[in-house]
Amino acid sequence: MVLKLYDEQDRVQKPLELVDDAITIYVCGITPYDTTHLGHAFTYLSFDVLIRYCEYLGLPVRYVQNVTDIDDDILRKARETGDDWLALGNRWTRHFIEDLIELNVRPPDVYPRATDVISEMHEAVQALIDAGHAYAIDGNVYYEVATAPNFGVVSGLGADEWLPTANERGNVPEDPCKRHPLDFVLWQAQKPDEPAWESPWGMGRPGWHIECSTMAATYLGEVIDVHGGGGDLSFPHHECETVQACGVTGRERFARFWMHTAMVRYQGEKMSKSLGNLIWARDLLREHTADAVRILTTTHPYYETWEYDASELAPADDLAARLLRAATVGGGMGAELDVSEPVAAFEAVMNDNLDTRRALSVLGELADAIVAVADQGRAIDAAQDTLRRLGGVFG
Repeated sequence: MVLKLYDEQDRVQKPLELVDDAITIYVCGITPYDTTHLGHAFTYLSFDVLIRYCEYLGLPVRYVQNVTDIDDDILRKARETGDDWLALGNRWTRHFIEDLIELNVRPPDVYPRATDVISEMHEAVQALIDAGHAYAIDGNVYYEVATAPNFGVVSGLGADEWLPTANERGNVPEDPCKRHPLDFVLWQAQKPDEPAWESPWGMGRPGWHIECSTMAATYLGEVIDVHGGGGDLSFPHHECETVQACGVTGRERFARFWMHTAMVRYQGEKMSKSLGNLIWARDLLREHTADAVRILTTTHPYYETWEYDASELAPADDLAARLLRAATVGGGMGAELDVSEPVAAFEAVMNDNLDTRRALSVLGELADAIVAVADQGRAIDAAQDTLRRLGGVFG
């Protein structure tokens, strides 16, 4: 059996195969302020399970997650709080990392900041200008969407939805320097009181989309295996990333798989900073174990939109306790528990686009069987080793 994942670009479930020496995975990281809410946790825990399961299958992984340390949102937040933008970003980045450590998330192999690859972004922007995909005006450089025949291929949105959706998510359609309201900024000229870097087009800073495509290409190559993030990044962020990256390289694809985690809802709305309807991971961890919080999130497969309900914490606590008891209970000398069926069942549901809900059910049943057999005085050492190995996929 092989792991099959749903690719949002091709709209089909297909095998994840080792093409080079490792499965390359890039997940869009945080803009470092007001973190870590449960929506953040759901995304990074979902991809943590993907990475751990690949490694369980013997597939080496090279994982990159970025920090968007310079963009409009971080500068806006710094102005609101009166903080230096760099100090603000450093403080919240540390906060985020501490939360993920507490949740036992496997760290990325590379954890770059956008400001680490300024010169590489200059090269990518110039390549897009040379290829006829971008234009410079008054110290700004824009990607011309009309030059991208496959724009919309990642999100699947119709052309009539592009501009309204982009406008909801940070686009500035009234920018007088643009040829078309949907064109997006690659490099923006310095504004008063904003940080800036030298560039061939004058002092300025990068646009959001070019940051991620450049970091992914710099650390993982021109075509990566899995590009992921929250579902709200599908458009325009990932749409813009893929046309940029393909425009630079001339390749047909940027990622072999596009994966997006569904939205976590609370109080009837998507959990978001702008609405303020946030459940903080740190608050949950004060009253529940990291195992229980992980179970709470992964009870919902990565593709399932769900509503946070505090009543789900009790069964998560219960399953965490059952797993711990099964992993630590003492056994006897009788016949070993046969675990071949639960292992096969676990792998079958995980290979089916990471059906974590059913996989957790298998873990719970195995844990209960181990405790029952231990009570009979039978040997359980091998079964416990298997439980720990399968449980390790869930961190």
